Amino acid sequence: MSHGPPETPLATVDVIIEIDGGIVLVRRRHPPLGWALPGGFVDRGESVAEAARREAKEETALEVELRELLGVYSDPKRDPRGLFTISTVFIASARGKPEGGDDAAAAKVFALDALPPEIAFDHPTILADYRRYLAGGGRPPLDR
Repeated sequence: MSHGPPETPLATVDVIIEIDGGIVLVRRRHPPLGWALPGGFVDRGESVAEAARREAKEETALEVELRELLGVYSDPKRDPRGLFTISTVFIASARGKPEGGDDAAAAKVFALDALPPEIAFDHPTILADYRRYLAGGGRPPLDR
């Protein structure tokens, strides 16, 4: 019988927040540093949708309306900290001005064609899938 922590992946969420013709990214306060989609770990007792709304609010001060599920990302190497995470990625909308909070040092709206170069985790892959989806290319591949 195992007495250590479970070896199963950790559930996470990421949110592509569409606002003012762009999307919101947060500058991470803790490693890995860089810009990232708002998101984080799902807490015990909450659904992934609840976690997405909570994380968006904590990191950007925005109330979001979840509109669509972009996809589920489970590459075991997606988190450079060595954590095995599976992220449910939502597309959401919001109004207002984002402000960094919680573990986000800043929150800012970026045009899709003017994203910062230093984007953390596998979020460049997620954003490429999002661009392709917006262009009518369908949902991301199932092996993400």
